[in-house]
Amino acid sequence: MHSRPVILHVRFGSDGQVMEIAERPKHMSAQQWFSFLWGKAGDKFQALSGGRGIFRLSGEFWEEIKKETSSHGQNDG
Repeated sequence: MHSRPVILHVRFGSDGQVMEIAERPKHMSAQQWFSFLWGKAGDKFQALSGGRGIFRLSGEFWEEIKKETSSHGQNDG
């Protein structure tokens, strides 16, 4: 059984820093979360126009990522 894909939206500032990113854990900055996702799934990132981009992740992979990040942070809800 396949779960639905998960799309995480990213918005960059004019200096290239990550300004907003979806599903960011509370214990990470936007830039830290982007860097973490890039390290795990950089091949799943698609740059878009206007300083935006998306990560397209399988549902199964997304569940693995959530488990990994929740084990590192104490304040996730």
